[in-house]
Amino acid sequence: MEPTTIGTEAQALQAVEEWKKEPVPVQLRNLRLAIESLELSQMYYEQKENDQGVRRAERCIAILRARTDGLQNG
Repeated sequence: MEPTTIGTEAQALQAVEEWKKEPVPVQLRNLRLAIESLELSQMYYEQKENDQGVRRAERCIAILRARTDGLQNG
């Protein structure tokens, strides 16, 4: 899954599972790119006052950050 195509919690969880097959540096890069993309989406939703979109992006980011923390902290 491409990091910039994540838009739902299910896709975030699926991406994490798919990326587990990759070396840690690749996983971290994908996670970083996905988080950056979702942060941009979150800002867009905030501008449009789309609270549901903002919350969905926040939940996706939380899933990806949890995986990032797990990789970085062993």
